[in-house]
Amino acid sequence: MTIFAFGYKVCGMEIFYSQYPGDRTMILDEEESRHCIKVLRHKCGDEINVIDGKGSLFRCRLTSDSPKRAEAEILCSEHGWGGHRYNLEMAVCPTKNMDRYEWFTEKACEIGLDSIVPVIGEHSERKVLKPERLTRILIAATKQSLKSRIPELSGPISVKDYILSSKDRSRQLKLMAWCFEDESHPRISIKDALDSSDGHDGISILIGPEGDFSQEEAALALSHGFIPVHLGPSRLRTETAALAAVMSVYSHFQL
Repeated sequence: MTIFAFGYKVCGMEIFYSQYPGDRTMILDEEESRHCIKVLRHKCGDEINVIDGKGSLFRCRLTSDSPKRAEAEILCSEHGWGGHRYNLEMAVCPTKNMDRYEWFTEKACEIGLDSIVPVIGEHSERKVLKPERLTRILIAATKQSLKSRIPELSGPISVKDYILSSKDRSRQLKLMAWCFEDESHPRISIKDALDSSDGHDGISILIGPEGDFSQEEAALALSHGFIPVHLGPSRLRTETAALAAVMSVYSHFQL
């Protein structure tokens, strides 16, 4: 079994991540063990905080201070540590400049969301992306923002396939940030969409590429229950629009 672990120190609190916690122990990989033991100078008997990436924080005591494989006994745990009161999925087309998509991924994770789905539209200029770096960004951002659940990162899927798959999620509030003006489908704000919702199991927001959705993609989304929404009068880049949408949901549930 491969153990992946990373560390982060914020607000005086050191947070480590272990992907595969045991029933009674947490094991840090070589990179994380070196950071814990060599850099932070922890020794056997010291207490550390470890998240499992699935929603729990573990208070642990080091039982091995090996810089290659540190081990810690689990003392107690807190489920839902750093969580939020909503379930948000962002289906966002990758940007031509990958740095912008990585920026969105980091900041959206810090604010609060549950999953990111890279969707490829007919007007997308980037159709391939490597998930490894995005995964590392999500891990670091989760710890930096004092959360215990790492957002899920899905594999790329076409916009049309994503829309078609949404038919199985009838209890989900499905929103689409759409730039095309269409008087037969007036757009409302995300706040108004959330206010008028009768209750839902989750929220899905679809954000198109730099060239926006095609008319065919938009029509398909509308036919599958997606509600057109706007983000204000400014014309926003893809990553800015996506982050504004995340912030709108976050702000709604803080009231």
